[in-house]
Amino acid sequence: MELTRSTHLRNHLRGFLIYAVGDTLAALLLHQFSWTRLLGMALVGGVLYSWEVPAFFRWIDRQVPERPDGGLGRQWLRAALSQVYFNPLWIVRHYVFLRLFGGQVEQISWALLPLAGRSFLVNVPVALVVNYYIQNKVAPDWRFVASALFSGIMAVYYALSATWL
Repeated sequence: MELTRSTHLRNHLRGFLIYAVGDTLAALLLHQFSWTRLLGMALVGGVLYSWEVPAFFRWIDRQVPERPDGGLGRQWLRAALSQVYFNPLWIVRHYVFLRLFGGQVEQISWALLPLAGRSFLVNVPVALVVNYYIQNKVAPDWRFVASALFSGIMAVYYALSATWL
């Protein structure tokens, strides 16, 4: 799937809005709202995530092309590859962004690795099912949006898990 300039722009705008809203909800729940965090996470969603997530999804499409007769094995492989992308290191990076933009730079440490690992393991069953749906049931043009919406929900989970786990 070749992305047009308008698709890129839509992805950037959607990423900016969806990630900002998801993280703002998390920040409000934790009484950690700040304008710098809101703007920083909006920029991360609108610039970084809106570029790299669709790029990874296109990579999945090239590695395991969708086929009408693809069977469950291929479909679950697509979901697993998507899950591999959103791994504990991705979660650590997200935690670093949260702390950086939230003014908690002193909390950026190696201690984020086990926290991210626990967060990842706890959410695998749900995330794998959602990634299965996104990779196999959502049209390619809408996968980033579906993934961003799920990531917005997961932003709330990751924010809360940083406190709970």
